[in-house]
Amino acid sequence: MSRARRVAWLLALASPAAWAVGTHADPVAPVILGVTTILFLAVLGRHLALWLGQPSVLGELVMGMLLGNIGYWLQLDFLIVLREGPGIFAMIEHSFEGVDMTRAARDVLGAEAGPVLDILRGAHGVVLLQMAHALDVMSRYGVIFLLFLVGLETSLDELRRVGGASLRVAVTGLLLPFVLGFAALRVVLPDLSVNTDLFVAAALGATSVGITARVLRELGRQHSREAHIILGAAVIDDVLGLLLLTIVSGIVVSGSVAPGELVTTVALAVGFIWAALRLGPLLVHGLVRLVRRLDEVEAKMLVSFLFVMLLSWAASLVGLATIVGAFAAGVILHEGYFDAWHTRDRRPIAIKELIQPLEVVMVPIFFVLMGIQVKLDTLAEPRTLLVALALTAAAIAGKLLSGLLAGLPGWRWLSVGLGMLPRGEVGLIFASIGSTLGVIDDALFGAVVLMVIVTTLLAPPLLKWSMGRFGTTA
Repeated sequence: MSRARRVAWLLALASPAAWAVGTHADPVAPVILGVTTILFLAVLGRHLALWLGQPSVLGELVMGMLLGNIGYWLQLDFLIVLREGPGIFAMIEHSFEGVDMTRAARDVLGAEAGPVLDILRGAHGVVLLQMAHALDVMSRYGVIFLLFLVGLETSLDELRRVGGASLRVAVTGLLLPFVLGFAALRVVLPDLSVNTDLFVAAALGATSVGITARVLRELGRQHSREAHIILGAAVIDDVLGLLLLTIVSGIVVSGSVAPGELVTTVALAVGFIWAALRLGPLLVHGLVRLVRRLDEVEAKMLVSFLFVMLLSWAASLVGLATIVGAFAAGVILHEGYFDAWHTRDRRPIAIKELIQPLEVVMVPIFFVLMGIQVKLDTLAEPRTLLVALALTAAAIAGKLLSGLLAGLPGWRWLSVGLGMLPRGEVGLIFASIGSTLGVIDDALFGAVVLMVIVTTLLAPPLLKWSMGRFGTTA
């Protein structure tokens, strides 16, 4: 049996659709199988990536791309439903508004409307839709917990301490790729809407510092001046990136880029963050008093979960992305709120230790789903490839130019620019939100994912070469 045929059989056997055709006493059983199968394949992709010396997020993303495209080729119903997930949910939403289902499918899914409707109207359509919805919800929770953990590792004191070099690198590293990406789209695809250009350009400004931090630790250079500038800039970049996402999302939702709308969106974002930082501690103290009779694990888990969900909901309520609230919750929450449970007899259990298992389970599902929704056939089109190359060039040039402002002698600025290069999970989150809002189509989504993959693959070896070639400063 050829290797390709073995892979095809493996995917067919792994698909929950192959196992969900029977009758189950518990209607949730197929959903459990679907979620477990995707999680298993995500872990397999992560293992293979780490074995090859690559970031784990790439393994999960590539595994999803293989699943989605080979599953589409084999016509596996479950993977087709996951592949068209955002479109299917939008189609159902339109049907709830009174639009005929067939018409809604044609409006949203285009050429894929017929096959998808056949699957959903089939004997197992409801089960497949339940699986897709469960995975979508878990992936959204995963992104919330991911940004919450990023916030936990972001100290307000650290934000105040980072030097001018980090601030310059962060601001220019966000704005330059944004401007270059916007200009590239205007040139390559002048017929796109301004909203689409803004959202795709915003995805170029994000930085995934986790990948760079791992390389710096491997090289033993985490205490160098370059490392301090990179890590400090990444902290600021997280905050500014979420603010940019909030602004762009607000413009897309409002449907205009009028100065008044822009000012309102910025004011709303700043006002929410200010209110969260002012009122959040009061809310945490109230929650802590509410659970004072519980043990440490229960208290920290419940307070953390309730707080991050409340702020995520509040952010959405005022028209911001939920991840803005999740990040703010992480910045506010710290171990000091739980001093009443801490004793000298044993080591306290950190909030991160309690939340991380949830992130470990749910975040891989998000990245696999993102990969499944990448339609490689769209990347075969010369126009889409041109867009992907233009975005990648803009993403690389913008970050490298930001390194020039680090103020380091010689060519050491190059290490800073390369350290800010990988987009990783942050760029994917931006792309997924754009897809959910309907401003990024399949071709552009694939182009953004390709940009994320290229920058994430290039950064580690180039950073190692740069720091070895030009040295570091203490």
